[in-house]
Amino acid sequence: MHDGSVKCNISRGSECAMAPESRFDCGRDKLLSQSECEDRGCCYAPLLDSAGPPWCFYPRVYPGYKMGPLIPTPRGQGATLTRASPSYLPKDISTLRLDDIQETADCFHLTLKDPSSQRYEVHLPGGVPQSKANTQSVLYTTEYQSDPFGFMVRRKSNGRVIMNTTVAPLLFADQYLQLSITLASSFVSGLGEHYTSLLLDLNWTSLTLWNRDMAPHADANLYGSHPFYIVQEEDGLAHGVFLLNSNAIEVILQPTPALTWVSTGGILDFYIFLGPDPQSVIRQYLQIIGYPMMPSYWSLGFHLCRWGYTTTNTTRKVAQSMHDENFPMDVQWNDLDYANKRRVFTFDPWRFGDLPEMVEEFHKRGMKYILILDPGISSSSTPGMYPPFDDGLKRDVFIKNATGQILIGKVWPGPTAFPDFTNPDTRQWWEDCIRDFHSKVPVDGLWIDMNEPASFVQGSVEGCPDSDLENPPYTPSNTFKNYVHVAVLCGGGFILGFVPILSALLKIRRKRPFVLSRSSFPGIGRFSGVWTGDNWNVFLNLFGVPLVGADICGFGGNTTEELCVRWMQLGAFYPFMRNHNDKPNAAQEPYVFGQRAQAAMRSALYLRYSLLPFLYTLFHHAHASAETVARPLFMEFPNDPNSRTIDKQFLWGSSLLISPVLEQGAVELAAYLPPATWYSLHNPFYSKGQFLLLPAPLDTINVHVREGHIIPQQEPALTTTASRNNPFFLTVALSAGGWARGDLFWDDGESVDTFEMQNYCYVIFSAEQSQVVSNPLKLNGALDSLVLGGLQVFGVPSPPRYILANGEKVRDFTYRTDTKVSF
Repeated sequence: MHDGSVKCNISRGSECAMAPESRFDCGRDKLLSQSECEDRGCCYAPLLDSAGPPWCFYPRVYPGYKMGPLIPTPRGQGATLTRASPSYLPKDISTLRLDDIQETADCFHLTLKDPSSQRYEVHLPGGVPQSKANTQSVLYTTEYQSDPFGFMVRRKSNGRVIMNTTVAPLLFADQYLQLSITLASSFVSGLGEHYTSLLLDLNWTSLTLWNRDMAPHADANLYGSHPFYIVQEEDGLAHGVFLLNSNAIEVILQPTPALTWVSTGGILDFYIFLGPDPQSVIRQYLQIIGYPMMPSYWSLGFHLCRWGYTTTNTTRKVAQSMHDENFPMDVQWNDLDYANKRRVFTFDPWRFGDLPEMVEEFHKRGMKYILILDPGISSSSTPGMYPPFDDGLKRDVFIKNATGQILIGKVWPGPTAFPDFTNPDTRQWWEDCIRDFHSKVPVDGLWIDMNEPASFVQGSVEGCPDSDLENPPYTPSNTFKNYVHVAVLCGGGFILGFVPILSALLKIRRKRPFVLSRSSFPGIGRFSGVWTGDNWNVFLNLFGVPLVGADICGFGGNTTEELCVRWMQLGAFYPFMRNHNDKPNAAQEPYVFGQRAQAAMRSALYLRYSLLPFLYTLFHHAHASAETVARPLFMEFPNDPNSRTIDKQFLWGSSLLISPVLEQGAVELAAYLPPATWYSLHNPFYSKGQFLLLPAPLDTINVHVREGHIIPQQEPALTTTASRNNPFFLTVALSAGGWARGDLFWDDGESVDTFEMQNYCYVIFSAEQSQVVSNPLKLNGALDSLVLGGLQVFGVPSPPRYILANGEKVRDFTYRTDTKVSF
């Protein structure tokens, strides 16, 4: 207990008199009795609701760090923080270094660390941009409270406090870092990856950030950790906060509104993004963690996988059946069935003996092939029989236990060693393994699973040593069951090195690499796409991972025909579209269902394939300028109060509104149309921002085009190899003033760095004064053999007397009076 603490309870004066929702917990580290609480100098006041506000909480003023004078530094200013007496935490750190850095006019960077001892700091690949803002242009002001230490960040334009840490003490011990923050509003999103609604529940909930192998369900930490949130302020403005820390973290949310960060290690490294609009917040965040990669065009097509395609012949029949039934598909996948004794970098000589020939057959048909690759390396083979392990032993690439021996976990092949990707030799070994396997099986991409890392035993087959690292004094939430190594390795987890995988595929294929990961952390979008299990996923776009999707029709359990149809319709608008199924379940390939269901799925796939030029252009803007691909409505309509909470509809870019059916048996859909004129294939509707009951029979997904936009499309085909040779067509949605804008980014779809090397085409489309014009800003020959084969224009007020194309009259056109659409 610290010396000179002030004992207090609710009856002892104004220091403890506060509204229950404004209490900050003084006992996050353990459950306290009244005497233990008061010995900490905190207030104790039991409530009827034990699951709500804390009973033991900090008084209004609580002893903490004292801040010394701010001194100019090369990139901002800094100060020393000291404690006169230690806190109640073990291994308390009494002196801290504060650095206040003006990264840019709209990004404030603050770090708190131990100046006398090196602690782990996350270094993002490529590093953080080094710059200093012009003082006159900054969007924020900062204020510091010296004793007890705290700080506030205000929005300069209106004086609003967007971050206030003076409401509870800063705690900084060896394995416990805590900072509480009041929020500018209750409209908070982010802090992935969790099975939650778009807006986070602030009613005394907590979220744990610690990657582990956990099928998506509520109140659990899942495969990814993204310690970033965005707040919608009351007037359409927005800001974001990012804590760059990879230790186990718990975030406690309360209705003040406020939240408390608690980390089990590292440093406190905060970035505050001032926006001022939601889209700008995401752009500023991505300037720190890195802009997303540009995917290959084929990767935006339909992917099909199952754990249970047990032979090459089974796999061939699946792909053949898809095309025989006229379902577009670009990529055939295999799960671990292909591997000999489930060991990666092998293939079964009996069931998959002709795997290389099968892959080449797919390539000749214009298709691609991907298989799964787990990071665990089987350690139980006879020496000389499994080169990846033998070579790894020689090159000393595996994670060691506390006694210096190779740590052995257990995954699909049995006893397993795990690569240490912090070792440069490991990256080269991993690249060599991929190169050797690719020389036999020319895969087009790799699917990285179990990389949290997952293990079927806690920590290792021998358990874990009894140490503070394995059994820390504090573990976030009850999802850990008091161990940080539940479903992961001793010493915590790591994220599989994407750079060596990307590097290997890039060097081998000399084309854009495709990598799909289950585990994720900020910055992963620079290297990889992510699949998320069955949780609602399109909003991972907020975290800089635009290539994302869930397993369509569901991975676990048996689907139904209706569920699979509706999921295929929704999945047609996942940026990454893959149907994936578990081994014991009923088949769910599109061709196994009835004719009506097949027709609905086929229609959804053809719609997606027709929109791929538009989707590819959105990915270009994500890669080049950090725009989002799939986005929640509030990103595009920040001043519309109704758009703040909607998470059952979403947008592609700024112009396409997707309203899927998510309820069983529904044939109608209550959808919200933000303020604008919206056009569907059936009729235009001018919305002042209102809900509308839309028809939604089984064969329909409601998609609306926003006025003022032009959508580039292309005649679909069974593969993108074929569709990329088909004619384009444009969908033009005129505004009330008779104008619209759109664009098209086009390259060969797979070469590396086409944007950076200026090897692409970029065309601007505009409609005004009764004409549609294409203006090529950059050409490289990629569009030379392609033509514009059609045009549909929404919002034409009266039937046109004639239509000219390049000065020549068009004989074949129609006008629909009911929808004011000209074809």
